[in-house]
Amino acid sequence: MVRTRAPSQQALAVLLVLADAGEEWRHGYDIATQADIKSGTLYPLLMRLEAQGQLEAVWQESPTPGRPPRHAYRLTKAGRAWLAGMGEALEQAVHGRKAPFFGICVGMQALL
Repeated sequence: MVRTRAPSQQALAVLLVLADAGEEWRHGYDIATQADIKSGTLYPLLMRLEAQGQLEAVWQESPTPGRPPRHAYRLTKAGRAWLAGMGEALEQAVHGRKAPFFGICVGMQALL
């Protein structure tokens, strides 16, 4: 028997930020800022979501010489499908988060 857990509000926030970005790659700092999540929560969450196949990550070279490459993230097709099936959890997230997050959720619901 496969046990499925409801996603945390933080996981939904990250997925919604990435869904709002479409096919664009997003860096962790941008995701953290938009989702209002601290880095100590964000990066383990990103690694878990990548391991589950919900998002993909790549190393991108910095446009500034001498700066190290950075990870960038975006949703996979499986991640989009999974998020589309999260109707009730998404609705709860809309009611439990701050105003900027609410705007992302409303925009995402239009995409789904």
